Amino acid sequence: MTVLAVPNTLGFARLGLALSRKAMPLAVNRNRIKRLVRESFRSQQAQLGGIDVVVVGRRGLDQLENRDIRESLTKHWTRLSQRACKLSSSS
Repeated sequence: MTVLAVPNTLGFARLGLALSRKAMPLAVNRNRIKRLVRESFRSQQAQLGGIDVVVVGRRGLDQLENRDIRESLTKHWTRLSQRACKLSSSS
């Protein structure tokens, strides 16, 4: 998966999802991944600050176990929160 982020002026983080049928043909897999991403995002939303985040699904993402997806998301959120802290402290 790819996680893209840009700052916003709202003061809180927002999430967007882009999971294509071409990359994940079965709706049940797309919905499972959406649930996992939303749950993970909600738990980390306060630490992310004012950014807009888009998670883009790639081929093979639907083949991963839930645990692996959660671990990957945790790494992404940690990296984003560290960058958000750097940006806010330099302003």
